[in-house]
Amino acid sequence: MAWSVLALWFHLPRLPALAAGAACALAGMAVLVVLWRGGGTCRKAGAAVAGVVAVVAMAAWWQSLAPSHGRDWADDVARLLDADVRGDVVTLRNVRNFDWESETRYTPRWETRQYDLRQLATADLVMSYWMGPHIAHTLVSFGFTDGRRLVFSLEIRKERQETFSALGGFFRSFEAVLIAADEHDIVRTRSNARGEQVYLYRLRATPAQLRTVFLAYLAEAARLQRAPAFYNTLTSNCTTILYDLARQVAPDLPLDYRLLASGHFAEYAYDHGALAPGYPFGELQRRGHINGRAHQPGADADFSRAIRAGVPGIPAREWR
Repeated sequence: MAWSVLALWFHLPRLPALAAGAACALAGMAVLVVLWRGGGTCRKAGAAVAGVVAVVAMAAWWQSLAPSHGRDWADDVARLLDADVRGDVVTLRNVRNFDWESETRYTPRWETRQYDLRQLATADLVMSYWMGPHIAHTLVSFGFTDGRRLVFSLEIRKERQETFSALGGFFRSFEAVLIAADEHDIVRTRSNARGEQVYLYRLRATPAQLRTVFLAYLAEAARLQRAPAFYNTLTSNCTTILYDLARQVAPDLPLDYRLLASGHFAEYAYDHGALAPGYPFGELQRRGHINGRAHQPGADADFSRAIRAGVPGIPAREWR
């Protein structure tokens, strides 16, 4: 009954949602009263049938909800990543590189970029905290020997004027989109434009592992391009996709509550040897906090270098 009321709330206009939710709640309580407090056999049977009919009707409506590519999308998620892989050369269309003045003021820019997978050299875990210490957005930034970086992020695909709701993410309120973006866009908008607390950690990975995960992100983008899918706060989000992709190179990675409490995912990675060795986690976290460096005068000139200054595991040549 509670699930039905919430589902109706997130999918109907407010007044119809209130009316339908109230009717659903009252009908559900009436059925429970009859079943629990007793009555004739016929009355109980009728209540049971009414309950089953209501459940079947809600299930049928729920299954009728379908994800779509054809909505009025917000500018920053308006395009889908398109990848063409030919041997070691990857051509990416619709790489986002917006210039963000604030959370609502920006200059849109979508680019076509080409990368040589033989130059794929590093990967960094980026954690952005926006609602307390237990929930964070998880991104992965890949670095190439020519100095370029590319960030992948699974996000909700907001419609214009739509805002994110973690609770709504349980009720098929949003489609999912995989964004590939420049760090000056997707990391800086969080640290500078939105004021989120952002942390960066160097990941330990071999070139072969980096290539496997990079191509797995592209495969996920192709899957979403072929068939739209719903974002799910619990089972299909920015952290669970990274876990699923990481299992392609480490199949024995265990399930853990920190996959749900995403704000602790960096600690999960640390416990499984995926971060820079030789440091306690607290020091990695303290030195990986990029906000102070991101706001320094002149940081915009080479944002990627500025935010990596002094981060454990990152050689000085990457930020000096």
